[in-house]
Amino acid sequence: MEKKPHFVRREFLPREVPSMSLALLLAAVLLLNALLYLYLNKFSSSLGRVETDPGLCPFGHFKFGAVKNCSPWLSCEAINSEVRKLKCVGEGAVKKVFLSEWKEKKVVLSQLTNSELKEDFLHGLKMLKALQSKHVVRLLGYCEQQFTILTEYHPLGSLRGLNETLHIPKYKGMNTWHRRLMLAIDYVSVIRYLHSSPLGTLVMCDSNDLDKVLSQYLLTSDFHVLVNDLDALPLVNRSAGRLVKCGHRELRGEFVAPEQRWPYGEDVPFEDDLMPPYDEKTDIWKIPDVSNFFLGHVEGSDIVRLHLFDIHAACKKKDPAERPSAQEVLDTYRKVLTLLIREAAMPGTREML
Repeated sequence: MEKKPHFVRREFLPREVPSMSLALLLAAVLLLNALLYLYLNKFSSSLGRVETDPGLCPFGHFKFGAVKNCSPWLSCEAINSEVRKLKCVGEGAVKKVFLSEWKEKKVVLSQLTNSELKEDFLHGLKMLKALQSKHVVRLLGYCEQQFTILTEYHPLGSLRGLNETLHIPKYKGMNTWHRRLMLAIDYVSVIRYLHSSPLGTLVMCDSNDLDKVLSQYLLTSDFHVLVNDLDALPLVNRSAGRLVKCGHRELRGEFVAPEQRWPYGEDVPFEDDLMPPYDEKTDIWKIPDVSNFFLGHVEGSDIVRLHLFDIHAACKKKDPAERPSAQEVLDTYRKVLTLLIREAAMPGTREML
């Protein structure tokens, strides 16, 4: 009996090929998602490090550089005998700052310049001692009798020089939306830390304009942000009915929050006693302006701004009670970073599927 020839049904082939392609594509996407998850998990853990870094020393001690052992904060005697001034690198209303040397390491020596402001100086020292963490410049020693503070040196200086630093050939690779957003996250992390500090809710009062804000923070060599100047850091205590006022002079301009401005119009002369106090939400009002500086005008920064539009609009609510907390702002910043990293890692994936 003659066998019938077997025919291959050609219509199956076109279906098998795309099915295999789709399976391979899905496998690739799943693998990429897994790798991205591991990266983001590692990144998030670095963002969410505990406030008291395990690498920090016990209270009253310090270490830095490659040194493994902790040393006690330097005393008046040690500062006078072991620290050598090299040059003056800055001077403000309260103190003069000297680049100095201790045991062949660069350090910063700050000294009071105006005796009328010694209370501010000592308040800054008190804050510096109590708030030592990954967010705050490292204290190496102090001498209250001589109004002297010794801190770690960061060669990139304050955030005022950020754009100039990013144009140096060595650091041009850092001038990306990703790195700039991470700096903004660092800044908001500092604000969150101050608002929930071991001492209570602290307000960053030395922040009446952008330049002043930037001068209060340092840029580390590994591109993180540290708060450096804690002279004006009053405490809010709602349960005790204690609010704050940033100084005794009238504050003007759009940079400061509405509640920090004189509320009684031009016809009524400013009087400090009549000025209503306020709370930490003044710091929240300023976050969009500071972050706008961080983001700069690099490729991708406008996309970041677009994703941050809603949270920044909330920060600018006229009623302080309607503004988000620093923690809410920080959470949003981190979500936006994670989203944008994922989109950058898998461009066009959604369209392919």
